[in-house]
Amino acid sequence: MIKAGIIGGAGYTAGELIRILLNHPQVELVFVNSTSNAGNKLYDVHSGLLGETEISFTNEFPYDKIDVLFFCTAHGDTKKFMEANDIPKHLKIIDLSTDYRHKADGNNFVYGLPELNKEKIKKANYIANPGCFATAIQLGLLPLAKAGLLNNEIHVNAITGSTGAGVKPSATSHFSWRDNNISVYKAFEHQHLTEIRQSLEQLQNDFIEEINFIPVRGNFTRGIFVSTYLKYEGTLDDAEKLYKEYYNDSPFVTITEKNPDLKQVVNTNKCILHFEKHGNKLLVLSCIDNLIKGASGQAVHNMNLIFGLEETEGLKLKASAF
Repeated sequence: MIKAGIIGGAGYTAGELIRILLNHPQVELVFVNSTSNAGNKLYDVHSGLLGETEISFTNEFPYDKIDVLFFCTAHGDTKKFMEANDIPKHLKIIDLSTDYRHKADGNNFVYGLPELNKEKIKKANYIANPGCFATAIQLGLLPLAKAGLLNNEIHVNAITGSTGAGVKPSATSHFSWRDNNISVYKAFEHQHLTEIRQSLEQLQNDFIEEINFIPVRGNFTRGIFVSTYLKYEGTLDDAEKLYKEYYNDSPFVTITEKNPDLKQVVNTNKCILHFEKHGNKLLVLSCIDNLIKGASGQAVHNMNLIFGLEETEGLKLKASAF
């Protein structure tokens, strides 16, 4: 059994990670750290875990008793922890924050997008889990980058559920404001653009085009629906062949000829892709659950790869469409 620990256990992504790990046949969840909730049962914070476990939060860090440590901490906290603690050499780290996603001197974390870096992930000790918007957008563009076809501006509109804003309430996540409402935020400047460009350049090193990204706050709880379009001179059949070849070995990416619904991915680690040709433009639709494929499910996928397990182990989840 893989022994796992979590630091930063009170947020939405931690709640989903706990749920997945508790039901993973190859994992024992040893501890969940949360200083503010130490001594409380996990289900006191994550009420959906009532009847699933009697584990309590701890304010200790017994990382000498585990094989893999997940960070579900605020941005900046993973780096502080890594710098302040003597981490055992055997310990695998999977960080769900932004701290190590960007390439830099001395950064020995592998960017954990399995559909891009599967072989590197298998050999890695430290994984930087991708952002939720970044995951959905990249999965819609990677096959085109691999073929060297990103030679024009890219236009992206993506709407996300309220859980993308985190568990702490704010003016823009309060129910009375969010319900029956949508709004744009961080237009053209979202922090995930850096990692998106980094990945596209990894496959197409001459990629220099603008990515015009308009993020939208949705009036629903979870999920991300991305609409991307760009100039594309090939046929729809060409695009279909390109995408199917690229994702042939990707168990969580599904290509459909039908216009997808967000409900088809909520509560799963799936990404559903659909594309259409309109004149000289290719429209690519991609949708994921921001808390699972965009965070905790992807983290477990990375863990499975690191420890040589079946990729889908513990992640065969049914969409909560009905």
